[in-house]
Amino acid sequence: MKFLIVLSAVLAITVAELQLSDEQKAVAHANAALCIQQEGITKEQATALRNGNFEDSDQKVKCFANCFLEKTGFLIDGKVQPAVVLAKLGPLAGEDAVKAVQAKCDSITGADKCDTAFKLFECYHKNRANI
Repeated sequence: MKFLIVLSAVLAITVAELQLSDEQKAVAHANAALCIQQEGITKEQATALRNGNFEDSDQKVKCFANCFLEKTGFLIDGKVQPAVVLAKLGPLAGEDAVKAVQAKCDSITGADKCDTAFKLFECYHKNRANI
């Protein structure tokens, strides 16, 4: 499976076509499963988000995105952790490419931390070809 660490497995940020190790895939699957259960969304909703369907996403889907990004360490209390993102994604996609997408996306904020996470996911997804 080729996805970015951010939301690999059920909710992959598909920001790039990068090879993940089996360990990275297992961690992503486990985190996604925990967040699905915690936020009460269906696997279909998570899959729709992974596939770039941002229409009709309710608060639970947005909070699922936040949960997953927090478990990866990319967000803390709705705030992007740029150094963590770069440290995890830079070796996989190249630091310059990651920094370019960070410059476009990391300043995005929403109404609350769930909305912010959702908007960040959307931005990274739309800019995935650049990484």
